Amino acid sequence: MVNIVYLLPGEAMPDHGDDMRWLIIEESDDRQFFGTGGSFKANGDWVGYVSLAENDGSLEAALAAAQNWAAKYDVPTIWVQIKPPGS
Repeated sequence: MVNIVYLLPGEAMPDHGDDMRWLIIEESDDRQFFGTGGSFKANGDWVGYVSLAENDGSLEAALAAAQNWAAKYDVPTIWVQIKPPGS
């Protein structure tokens, strides 16, 4: 199971270095939810995550896609940075 951690406004995802698995969803000014991440395949090769436009329209869709990828590549935590209402 993947943990989902909501960051406070202005709070950054912890920097775990280049050898750690990570995934973050960030809300843009136009209320889109873009996901990026990095992990490793079973053979040790690095693999990146960039969300698809079809999943960026809502937080729910972004999280669903990110959770699938995180489960496939053993990412323990999805960090979520949303903007405060009215910002």
